[in-house]
Amino acid sequence: MQRRKLIGLWKQLYGRRAPPQMRSELLVQMLAYRIQEQAYGGLSTETRKRLRGLARKFEANPKAELPGMVRIKPGTRLIREWRGQSHCVTVLENGYEYAKKRYPSLSQIARLITGTRWSGPLFFGLRGQNARKDLNARRT
Repeated sequence: MQRRKLIGLWKQLYGRRAPPQMRSELLVQMLAYRIQEQAYGGLSTETRKRLRGLARKFEANPKAELPGMVRIKPGTRLIREWRGQSHCVTVLENGYEYAKKRYPSLSQIARLITGTRWSGPLFFGLRGQNARKDLNARRT
């Protein structure tokens, strides 16, 4: 769709003008969300409440940590076996070290190891149903 048509659709779906500086790619994403929201329903009351609380928290302190996220102390070693080979990552203050090189994210390391797109935290066992329980067990 041309930008002019996207802006017209925005007015139709949101009942107001689109922000003038918004990129077309973002307009498309937000319009797609709005269409899905109208077709299938929006966020639950609980989710909206949680998002408002998070917004207030980050407005007050932009460096605040997300609740429920696993925080790993620098110096911690993450070990993952993949296809018969053991891979060790050291958590740094700002990033990670793997194979004597620094990386800004675990996902980059997971991609390097597997050759495919992986969530680094998932690959190294920091996300998922039992991640927090397993991490706490390892600390004791």
